Amino acid sequence: MSEHRSGFAVGVTVFAATMLMVTGVFQAIQGLVAIFDDSFYVVGQEWIFSFDVTTWGWIHLIVGILVAAAGIFVLGGAVWARTIGVAVAVFSAVVNFAWLPYYPVWAAVIIAIDVFVIWALTVHGRDVVS
Repeated sequence: MSEHRSGFAVGVTVFAATMLMVTGVFQAIQGLVAIFDDSFYVVGQEWIFSFDVTTWGWIHLIVGILVAAAGIFVLGGAVWARTIGVAVAVFSAVVNFAWLPYYPVWAAVIIAIDVFVIWALTVHGRDVVS
């Protein structure tokens, strides 16, 4: 018995995995910039989540590595990888929400990509060809 797989579903899931990898690398680079140059990101107002920029750098570096690794595993099509991918995308969205005062446009873009990834992995994730 051959199982029918939607080409659209496979394409969306592969795109979501690719976006996880790309945004993970971008977040890691963003973290490295914050670690090496404290004055690059400047916040105008005090917010509830007002960590030191270096601390934010380490947070983004770690989250970026986790997100990129999840994207690599999602390409394999395993259920556990999709579950981890969704969890990491949710965590990334929350971290970027807290990062809004430092780099608002970029944080909003990453949140939007994370929402798309969550949608793609929960709706179409099982259709990836292993």
